[in-house]
Amino acid sequence: MTRLRGLWTLEDRLAGPVREIAFEPPPGTAAVTVRLTYRREAGVLDLGCFGPDGFRGWSGGARSEYTITPTWATPGYLPGEIEPGQWHVLLGLYRVPPEGLPYEVRVICHRRPPAVPRHHPSRNVRTPRDEHREPAATRRDLPGLGGCRWLAGDLHAHTTHSDGTLSVVELASVAADRGLDYLAVTDHNTVSHFPELPIAAGVAGIQLIPGQEVTTDQGHAGVLGDVPWIDFRRPADTWGADTARTPSVMIANHPLAADCSWRHAHIPPVAEVWHWGWWDRTWGAPLAWAQAAGIQVAVGGGDFHRPEEGHPPGTPTTWVLCEEGQVVDAIADGRTAVSAGPGGPLLLRHGDDFLVVDADGLVLWGPDTRTVIRGDRVTLPARPGMHRLETYRNEVMALCT
Repeated sequence: MTRLRGLWTLEDRLAGPVREIAFEPPPGTAAVTVRLTYRREAGVLDLGCFGPDGFRGWSGGARSEYTITPTWATPGYLPGEIEPGQWHVLLGLYRVPPEGLPYEVRVICHRRPPAVPRHHPSRNVRTPRDEHREPAATRRDLPGLGGCRWLAGDLHAHTTHSDGTLSVVELASVAADRGLDYLAVTDHNTVSHFPELPIAAGVAGIQLIPGQEVTTDQGHAGVLGDVPWIDFRRPADTWGADTARTPSVMIANHPLAADCSWRHAHIPPVAEVWHWGWWDRTWGAPLAWAQAAGIQVAVGGGDFHRPEEGHPPGTPTTWVLCEEGQVVDAIADGRTAVSAGPGGPLLLRHGDDFLVVDADGLVLWGPDTRTVIRGDRVTLPARPGMHRLETYRNEVMALCT
């Protein structure tokens, strides 16, 4: 066992928020365990791992220990052979007080891989569902357009692979029970959940989109698509280069969210204008930010972590007009709308028209539009720009760009 003790200072954090501690497994090492100890009431240290061949995992501040073996790994980390050469423990200096933060890192190199933990996701095997689920568009009688149909889903959710409490298959089942057609699984700074998505999608009967929430102290970006791990230590304007080889989209997540607000100089054209934390939807700051930032495509994100928080996936719901399997492309093209949930008032840009559903008595607002909606299904000529449905108290109920 290798043991390293030290003290991180506030000056260390300002000089470089992510640090590396090198170690080299001896020949014959079959698995590696890393344990981090520090006073959690005093600060926050993030935890990750790099092997000689690159990224092996990240758990941020959600874990203080991880194990990597050839056949299994702690959620957030990639299983595989323990390559010979220099490895690195990654430490993110997320919260360091002025007096400093003492820490200890222990590296244990196993000759034999430890047994799979009892509650590891690989043990959570479920039988695929047999029941047929009607798509949200069918339930709400939404017309298709040019071979495309409207799908209801959520673009922002977490599992045990970062700081969520549900496994991938558990999360997928919750989203399917909510009546969603698709769900993007976007764990923080990792892609370790990607291999579980196809099986979980089949079990739950829902389309699962691979995603990663690139997480920094200057803001978070949701990158959707089957793209390689994105190095969050690099500038935000370089993250898009990693997505150029496959259908993908980058979203500025919760741009107004206290210390998680978007403060990078680079602003992508797609933004999570409606985050679940927009409780007071008479507060106009998210819309004002989107207008000032020149956002071209507005989406929503439930940012689901755990059931007890009280906002299930699809709070809010992002509707996407797309062909089969083309959700990511449709978002990049701007064929989106956002509502408070899979039911309730809905505003869709449908060809040259607005289709307004279940919004009797609401007001359609736009850059040069003020119209009272009369009826449960109304068609109006569409106009450019972001539009929204509001109550007479100016509470936003739905929007589209």
